[in-house]
Amino acid sequence: MSLLPYSLARPFLFAMDAETAHEHTLAMLARTQNTPLAWAYCQERVQDPVQLAGLTFPNRVGLAAGLDKNAHCIDGLAAMGFGFVEVGTVTPKGQPGNPKPRMFRLPEANALINRLGFNNEGLDAFLANVKLAKFRSKSGTPMLLGLNIGKNAATPIENAADDYLICLNGVYPHADYVTVNISSPNTKNLRELQSDEALDALIGTLAKRRAELAQQHNKQVPVFIKIAPDLDGDQIAVIAATLKRHCVHEGVPSWGVIATNTTIARDAVQGMVHANETGGLSGAPVFEKSNKVIRQLRAAMGPNFPIIGVGGILSGDDAVAKIKAGADVVQIYTGLIYKGPALVKEAALAIRDKA
Repeated sequence: MSLLPYSLARPFLFAMDAETAHEHTLAMLARTQNTPLAWAYCQERVQDPVQLAGLTFPNRVGLAAGLDKNAHCIDGLAAMGFGFVEVGTVTPKGQPGNPKPRMFRLPEANALINRLGFNNEGLDAFLANVKLAKFRSKSGTPMLLGLNIGKNAATPIENAADDYLICLNGVYPHADYVTVNISSPNTKNLRELQSDEALDALIGTLAKRRAELAQQHNKQVPVFIKIAPDLDGDQIAVIAATLKRHCVHEGVPSWGVIATNTTIARDAVQGMVHANETGGLSGAPVFEKSNKVIRQLRAAMGPNFPIIGVGGILSGDDAVAKIKAGADVVQIYTGLIYKGPALVKEAALAIRDKA
């Protein structure tokens, strides 16, 4: 059980600008993971196993990608009781991302805006860090690890598949599942990959390579597509049709969806400090938008298609609502920043007991 209530740490972190606090937190986790000091944030994992996409998730609460882009803190995050942790987004080559400042808190709305832009150390450094993680050596059902892949900012959108293939080749042997991020608003033109022809071509290319990798490594690694919350019903229908065409064989899905990424909409935060900053808005304002996408996807894809729900979970009841909207499991990110590690256990217990 954690020895340090997050309520004591939060004022110090919130006194810093958002990205500095983010960097300090990751540095602390990296230094203290797998040491006695991890007791400051560790807690027992709630046992609520569920089968999804051929995997056993120890519980239904995970960490969304973006917090630990370089996979430095996998073991520290595992100690917080997550059933699964997703790290990245990683790109083939390291890149600095967008100019600072690029991360902003909106405390009135329990929200963040970021325009980080896939800042990361590159695939080789990422994989080296993944290999150092020790979470799989722990006793009991191991936490699952998702590896999130993207394209470099300098890569033309018409060549995006090349970057995704490089990353897929690299992460496949080390991932419990792989996420293909085509929905960040912070890489120019990336969301164009969600359109009909582009998505069809990308999934077709990745599906072919995945089949080759499955044979090469003698294991099937599930792949999830991460989509935006700013899609209308027609766009979701197109994505669903594409997924059915490529990712469902004889009624058995071979891929899944993560719904959703951050939003570019600002209607829920108008008038707040930083509301007009460019970037993706996360936290409470995305809650209903992501739930709507989840409901539409579930209706279109049927009961067996894997859906990871993310967006605006700040309580156990929020987590339950995400499951009831149609998600199989959920992820948190901004909620962890506002509520601390206790949210992981609260959400997992609520899902186990109420969903």
